[in-house]
This record gives sequence, C-alpha cells and structure tokens, in this order.
Amino acid sequence: MNAPDGEPGNPAHVLFERFVRASQCREALGVFQELRQCLELQGTGLPLYRGLRASLNSWSAKALWSKLDKKASHKDYEQGTACARTKCLVVGAGPCGLRTAIELALLGARVVLVEKRDSFSRNNVLHLWPFTIHDLRALGAKKFYGRFCTGMLDHISIRQLQLILLKVALLLGVEVHVNVQFKGVLPPADKAGGREGGWRAVLQPSSSPLSHYAFDVLISAGGGKFVPEGFKRKETRGKLAIGITTNFVNRHSRAEVEVAEISGVARIYNQKFFQNLYNKTGIDLENIVYYKDDTHYFVMTAKKQSLLKMGVILQDKPDTESLLAADNVNREALLSYAKEAANFSTNYCLPKLEFALNHRGLPDVDVFDFTCMTRSENAALVREHDGARLLLGLVGDCLVEPFWPLGTGVARGFLAAFDAAWMVRRWAAGTPPLEVLAERESIYQHLSQTSPDNTNKNVSQYSIDPTTRYPNINLQAIKPSQVQDLYLVGMVEVDHKGKSDNRLSTVAGDTYEELLSWCRASTAGYRGVEVADFTRSWSSGRALCALVHRFRPDLVDLDSIDQLDPLRRHQAMLDTAEQELGIQPVLSSAEMASMSEPSRLGLITYLSQFYEAFKPPPGSEDVAKKPLSTHSTKGAILFLSKLQKSRSLTLKRAQDSAQKDAEPKRSRREAEPDPGPDGDVWDGGHKQPATAAADPGQPSAARGESSDACYFCGRRVYIVERVSAEGRFFHRGCFQCRQCGATLRLGDYAFDEEDGHFYCSLHYPNPPGMELPPDELPVLPDGDIATSNPPPDTGSPCAAPEEAAPAQPGLPSTPVPPPAALRESPPAQPGGAEDAAGPEEQDAPAWPDPGLGAEEAKEEQGPGAEPRGAAEEDEESGGRRKIILTPLEKLKLSTLSLTVDAEPEPPPKPARLRLGAAHVALRALQPGQGGWEEEEEEMAEEEASEESDSEEEEEEGLDLGTMAESCLILEEPEKYPTWKRTLDRQAREAQMKRFCKAQAIQRRLEEIEVTFQELEKQGIKLEKFLREEAGTPADLKTQWMNQLLYLVQKKNSLVSEESDLMIAVQELKLQEQQCQLDQRLRQYMNKEEALKTPEERAAEREILAQLLEVVNKRNALIHVQEEKRLSELQA
Repeated sequence: MNAPDGEPGNPAHVLFERFVRASQCREALGVFQELRQCLELQGTGLPLYRGLRASLNSWSAKALWSKLDKKASHKDYEQGTACARTKCLVVGAGPCGLRTAIELALLGARVVLVEKRDSFSRNNVLHLWPFTIHDLRALGAKKFYGRFCTGMLDHISIRQLQLILLKVALLLGVEVHVNVQFKGVLPPADKAGGREGGWRAVLQPSSSPLSHYAFDVLISAGGGKFVPEGFKRKETRGKLAIGITTNFVNRHSRAEVEVAEISGVARIYNQKFFQNLYNKTGIDLENIVYYKDDTHYFVMTAKKQSLLKMGVILQDKPDTESLLAADNVNREALLSYAKEAANFSTNYCLPKLEFALNHRGLPDVDVFDFTCMTRSENAALVREHDGARLLLGLVGDCLVEPFWPLGTGVARGFLAAFDAAWMVRRWAAGTPPLEVLAERESIYQHLSQTSPDNTNKNVSQYSIDPTTRYPNINLQAIKPSQVQDLYLVGMVEVDHKGKSDNRLSTVAGDTYEELLSWCRASTAGYRGVEVADFTRSWSSGRALCALVHRFRPDLVDLDSIDQLDPLRRHQAMLDTAEQELGIQPVLSSAEMASMSEPSRLGLITYLSQFYEAFKPPPGSEDVAKKPLSTHSTKGAILFLSKLQKSRSLTLKRAQDSAQKDAEPKRSRREAEPDPGPDGDVWDGGHKQPATAAADPGQPSAARGESSDACYFCGRRVYIVERVSAEGRFFHRGCFQCRQCGATLRLGDYAFDEEDGHFYCSLHYPNPPGMELPPDELPVLPDGDIATSNPPPDTGSPCAAPEEAAPAQPGLPSTPVPPPAALRESPPAQPGGAEDAAGPEEQDAPAWPDPGLGAEEAKEEQGPGAEPRGAAEEDEESGGRRKIILTPLEKLKLSTLSLTVDAEPEPPPKPARLRLGAAHVALRALQPGQGGWEEEEEEMAEEEASEESDSEEEEEEGLDLGTMAESCLILEEPEKYPTWKRTLDRQAREAQMKRFCKAQAIQRRLEEIEVTFQELEKQGIKLEKFLREEAGTPADLKTQWMNQLLYLVQKKNSLVSEESDLMIAVQELKLQEQQCQLDQRLRQYMNKEEALKTPEERAAEREILAQLLEVVNKRNALIHVQEEKRLSELQA
C-alpha cells in the first residue's frame, strides 16, 4: 500500500511523523507497528528498511533516508551483506545495546533485542565526545530531537538518547521486544528427527516466542550487574565515594536559559569554591557538574561526614551497602541537601526549583556508591557444544563500568559497540575463532585509555574498523595461543573463588643479602668506612656520606662533612638526600647516630631507596659507573620537594609582609638566618615549636625526636606506613590541614615553623582557628561570584554568569565605576598579585624556574609593576589598545591558548552557527567594536564555512523550543555577541577537559591510597614478627625481611606515581589560572582605550604580568616532565 506523497492527510506520513515525534518507548513501538501495518510491510532487517524508504517520500522522510543511506553505503557493511547469514541476540536497550544493534543491522545480520523494561525514564545527562556527536548526527539525531547539542556544552539525557537510537534501530529492521528478561543461554538441543539445533536464550516469561529463536552471536549490554557465564570480573577500589544525582524541571524560561552550565569543577584545583560552599551551607563536596537538557541535571560527590552532619545519612555503618540503604537515608534531608547545592552553585539564579519525577513518581534524586569499579578481564569468548559455536561479546557497563566524573561512559560504550560489530563481521567472514578472539582482546586493551586526545582526530572517518579510530593500533598484540582459555567447550564451570594474593610468598631472591653486598661494595675504599652490618657500621654517618659520594660526588664535600659531629653529619646527609635525590627519610638524625638494634629495620628500608636509585642495570658489574638519571632519583618527588621548599619560603615572606605593622617581633625575625635557595634552615639544635608544650592540641613530637611516634596523634607509626615532611614523621592518614582537616599530600601543603602546624595552601595565610569570612562570596568554576543569599524575587531573571563581574576575594571593596559608554558589565577590580587571579592563585606554588625565578621577578618588578616595554604614551592614546612587549614577552605570550591545550575541532553546530550568522548581521549595525571581537567573528564564520551540505539540513530538525531559546539570545546582541558565545563555549570545553583529567587523577590517588592501606597492613604484621627476637629461626627472619623490603619497594613505586600525579595537579591549577586571567584580560582589551580609567589600565597591566608568571610556572613543569621523559627513554 504505497500512498502517493502529495496526497493530503496521507495516513502513512501522519504515522511516520507521529513516530518521529514519539516521546516514550511504548509510544514509539506502538506507532511503528501501526506504520508497518498501514504499509503492509513484513520481514525484518534491511529489507524492511528498503520497504519503508520506498513507501515514505515526504520531505522529512527523504532527509532521514539520505542520512541512513549514506551511513549504510560505507564499505565496511558490504551493502548489507557482510553478516547476512548471522543471527544475533542483543541483551539490553540501553544506549550501548541499541548502538550495537544498529551496527549489526547495517551489516545485514538478523538482530533481535530484548529489554526487561518497557519505558525509558532516566533523566540523567551524558557528556558527549566529538565523535559521538558526529556519529549521532550521521544517524539523523536532530531529525528526532531538535535540541540535540544546541547548548554551550555537548550532552544529552539518557532517555532522549535511547529514544533516538530505538527509532533508528526500528527503521533498520531490528526486532525489539520489551518486558522480556534474559536469564541465560541453553546449548543446542540434540539433533533428532531432522530438527536443527542452535543456541537459545532462557527468557522470562518463558512463554515468549523468542524462546525458540536460535542465534550464533550474543551481545550483552545488560549493565554492570549482569555478565554471562564464563566472563571473569576484576575490581578497582578507591576511597569511599558517594555520588548524588538530581534533576529539576526545566521550563526553558528566559531566566533558566541565561544561567550558565557548569562543565565540572573539582576540589583538587579549586579548593576555595568548595570551602565557601561548606562555610555557608555545611555541604562538603569533592566536585559538582551542572548540565541543562530536558531537565536541570546536577551530579556531585559528597563527603560522608557532611552527609552525616546534615542528617542525610542517619547512622554511620562500616559497609557501604548498609550505609546507603533506603532505611538509613533521610529522603527529605537528601532533597534539601541536593537543592541547596544546586542553588549555591548557580548563584541562586534558577527560579522556582522543582524536582523532576522519576518513573516511580518520586523526586528524581538518587544517592549511589561508586567506590568500587569493575571491568571484565576479557571482552569476548566462544562457547562450543556438539559442534555448534556461540560468539559472546560484552559492551557497555558489563564490559567496563565507567567512572561518572570522567564523562566516558557513552563514548567508550560506543567504541566498544563498534569493536563488537567488527568482531561479528570477522566472525561472519569465516575467520578462525581464536584469531577473532585474539584481535578483539588486542583492541580491548586500548579501551580504558581512550580519550578525545588519543583517538584519531578525523571523526568523520570513524567506522567499525578499529584502525579508523585508534592510532597506531596493533591488532595482533595478543596472539591466538594466548586466548585459548577463552574458547570453552561443553558446559561452563563458574569459578566463584576469588584469586588469592600471593605476593608475599612469591618474593624471589635474597634482597637482604643483596642490599648488604651492594652497600659494602659501594663504600669500599673510603677512609674510616667498613660496612659489615646494618647497625654499628652506619652510626658515625661516614658510610652514608661515602655511599652518596660514590655516585654523586658533587653533593658531598668529604673534608667539610668529616668535621661535623655524627648528629649533624647525619642531618646534613638526610637533607641532601631529600632535596637533591628525592629520597624521603625514614629515621631521624638522632636515631641514625645512635643506630640501635630497633632502628635497624628503618635503616634497611632507607638504604633500599638508594639501592633502587643507584643500582647498576642488568649486566653491569661496576657499581661506581651507574649514572644517576632524573627517573632513577624519582624526578617527580625531587621536583615536589624543591617546590615545597620554594612555596614555604614564599608563603612565609607573604605572611611576614602582611603582619609587618601588627607584630613587634618583625625585627627579630629579620635578624634570623634567611633560608637558602632551596628553603632550608640549618638549625643543628632542631628547635622545638615554641607553643608545643603549652597547647594540648599541638603535635606530640618535634623534629629530631623519635620516628616511631606520629607527629600528630602520638601513636606508633610503623616503617611501611611512615611518611616524612619538614623532618616530622607521621601516618599518611594524619597528614591533614590543621584548620579544615583536608588531606594533605607531599608537595601540596604549607608548614608554619612558629606553631609547628601543617596547613593547606588555602588556610596557611589565616591564623589558626580563623575560618574564612562568612560573608565572602564563593568563586564559581567560571570565575563568577555566588550570592550569599537567594535574591528576594526568585522568579525574576538573575544576571547571567557572563554578565556578572568576576570579582575575586581579597580585592578592594570599592568598585571602579564603569564608564557610561561601556555596555558590558564592569571587569574585575584590580588587586594585588596574590589575589587578582582568584583562589587558585593562592594555591599556586612558587616554582623552581630553570630561568629567572618567580620570586626574583616579583622583587624586581613589584606586584603592580608595568611589564617592560610598555609605552606610557599608550595610556593617553585613543583608539584600540596597543601593547608594546619585549621579544621575550612576545615569545611567552605566543604560547598562550584560549583552550589551554590543543582541543580537537568539535563537530559543526549548524543551528547555532546559522543563528550566529544572523547575530553577526545585527552586530554590523552597531558602532565600532574592539579588534578581539572582529577576530572571533571571523573565527565563527570560518567554522560555518566548513559545514557540509548535509549538515546544513540540520536546521530542519529544530523544534519550537530551540528556536524560542535562540531568539531570547538574539534579542540582545550586545549581551551575547558571536565572539563571546564562541569563547564561552571554548572555555567550557577546556574546563570540561580539566575536570575530567582532575577526576581521573583524583580516582587514581584514591586507588593508590587504598593500595597503601593494604601494604601497610602486611608491613605492620611483618615488622611485628621481625621485632620478636625470641625463638625465631634466622632463615625465617631473613624471609620476612625480604618480604618487608618487597613491600617497601612497592610503596616507593606508589609514592613516585603519586608524585607524578601531584605534578599533574599543579598543571591543572595553572591551566585554571591562565583561563581565568585570559578571560579577565579580554574584558579590558575589548574596551576602547579612551574609555579606560587609570585604575583599569593598571589592572590590565597587572593581569598581563600575572599571565607571564603563569607561563613561567608552566614552563617549569614542562621542563621537569620533559627531563623525566628523556631519562625514561635512556633507561
């Protein structure tokens, strides 16, 4: 029944339009069935699609067919014949299951998909990578959902994504069955009476007609809790992580449109924002994200103590399952908690927040645990029974559970769907099963490391062929002989026993004797040194001096060091090893000098670090010729050590300067010896903090005393759990900020020598016990300021973040009045070098620059000094701003980038760009604008000119809501010019990139922390055994010592990795600062020079100077990372 196109009220076209606009799963399925009946179309797969294409020729249908035809014409699909004889069963109608089904249908396979639900109700929003946007557009996403990727950020709700993919799957002939639950597989029935056997599914209900469907490929996309038999899972565990998701109703009003999204902000690089949030609301978060889609979607990570304090969690429980059980969570308190966090983070600008409802009709707020992340050890396997083979593959969460803050779930899920489709294509082509499995596992190795940066940049060329997506991939990295255990014959026996940890029992070699022999050989020939044991031979300190001098003679002056007493000699060598080699002390100088038997274990573990740094490479016999590379001396640890000394010096100078008029002791402090270049203060007496004895809350031990007692809690600290900073020894868990209790890490803390306390960099300038001012406005992720209270009229539009003045804490309270002719909001007020860049500037360290140090530059120029080469006459000249820079400054400025790092080009946004083109036309009617605006308009026009003809058709998919929101923007061209929207988008994309990287770092740091705890438990047990002298055989004690040294090596390796991550954290902080400073600088430079006040000119010069300083700091980081890379290549 092929109705002509031009016939008014064509029922088939009406049904097709209803199908395209269907907003529910059941509605889409029902209307599609009606459409098939109306057109009298039978069958499945691509023949059904061809029938639909021939019967429906309305303009909207033609636009969709053109896209799907272009997709289906790719050579990988072989015109839909690549898998023509393959029967597939896909479990789960989530985004990954549906995307896999679409690819299998394009390959020509018969595809049946089962889903236990009959509705799509998840409002949560997914972040989309550039390739996923391009992929969905190629499938006609904007035909089904006009709002697709029209905002500042690229995202989509899970429900909308499922609807889009479901409609595409139905059009391509995928058989979708809802309310059917998969329970397992049945092997082929015995062939009797000519009946054909095949693998079948165990389904619920058992009366489903699909119970008789025989298939030879099973793809599971059923989620993390369901994995078919035969697959093994492994778990990565971090510290307790509690997530909260919440959705609010989006009415798409003007006020809601103007509220900026938050692509992600993390405590790890923006501590100020979260501290202000806690001070004002009691809410303590690690991160927060806000996306605006069908709903206002917020997701955040909350701290357990905050949830307990706010009454969200009723009772503290040891296991997470009981902790977050429904009967232990106060729902009303949870709703209040989530709502207040959402209000605060959006400046209270979202009017009348109303919770969206979930599928149960309840407020869509959920609390979940993502402490443990699981992944499958393999991506596929083959089962064989009576000669019938079944290929099983995993995609989605049952393959790899995503870590939600990274926004990788749907992107890696789509990549896995493509990989699975490629595997099925190879299977259908007759490739031997072991070769198919080996290739699939070779590809799977890349999945967990994929990101927009390390996948191919030309997303338009992506296909199911992995070589189009993964650069330099080796499809034969794993050999067929290595995957024989993935080919299962007969019935599967499930191994429910976990793998035991036999690390201690498998330590090979005699590490103890090897270490002693190495120390003896390395110190041979030095006067007064004879190493025979790990006690008396080292008490004088000469052996340690000889050991360091053998490999680094530039660090030790034997003549001068020999004149010191043993205590001072040991202290000098401990400081040298820490500052120049990155080797943390394990014992105090007093313990090293006395060297009693109880200290022997500490000395052995300490010397083992030298052994790891200096030991000769395999095959080398001369220990004295081992060069010391940056990597072998723990370059990251060394850099952080010097960085910490430099920061301590900077903070101390800043504090002394601030207290110059208030403290009469200033003159006495100036008379004290100034720290050296590395920040060291040589005090042989190891003076105890003056207030330690009077204040019971003071730490219990001072520098130079026993290393067995924790400096903070006073309890016993064993060797493996021992950490050292500023000559103090303590547990890792006790290393916290005195004021806020935040966890501190080496290279990222501040130490007050007067009171003996450690602080985070945010609280060090404040006196102990002083909280941040309660009326201080929080610094938002994009540099805006949150109001302390909701506006009186919450229904009125609030100033958009683009309009708000990005003032920063610590700036003068008197604002500079903007000129009347200036139509944009006034820029940030000028301030000191420490405060003008926001809270991250306070967190930023003073860096050991290879060239001129930051401190020297500040002292030379002063915080408000004009950069060299700036001409004074420029201040008086009218017209556009012209800045004269020295060649060095020009070179440094050339390294600046709006997006901080090289960003892959996002797919074009036709709807937004076309509206932007009209906006440019409106802008042309306005008076002269700044040069930066013209550059950005040209940038937008270049992006628009690169659009293909097919992408221009996307305009047709815009719905009325999208047009209405766009018109709200077009009404005020001065407020939202094209260049500004382009920059805002780029800035938010860069912010998202930083956020994802920060969360990956945070997750790895937490995993390292958990591994540390496991090592500490084993190390404490071994140390107790070793200290029990009576009745222990010598060979057993030697075995225990070897095991302890093995644990120490593992710990040292983790410490080195942790230091690398902390350097990455410093880089993120600098990127955040550079982004904020660049935005502020643009505000000044886009203003006519004649309209600027003297204060604004001074502020502009100051910001430029700060930008140059940030570049210097980033150069120092790059220098260290490059040295480390080269040293690793040499090794």
